[in-house]
Amino acid sequence: MKFFEELEKHNLFGSAMVTESGCLGPCAFGPTVVVYPDATWYNKVLPEDVPEIVEGHLKNGKPVDRLKMPDEMWG
Repeated sequence: MKFFEELEKHNLFGSAMVTESGCLGPCAFGPTVVVYPDATWYNKVLPEDVPEIVEGHLKNGKPVDRLKMPDEMWG
């Protein structure tokens, strides 16, 4: 899985964790990724997007705006 590869590449095991699941609710927007503790939801994530999420968000604290779940999804 691409997330495991990227976490290992950036030595983030122990400070970040990946939990696989089925649908998280908005299935039509999947694959979905949620980053906690800030609860940033990403939608339509492809394997090639994973390095940007890991580097930008997990390492540098900057969410990837182009992948964020649209606000209208939440009503």
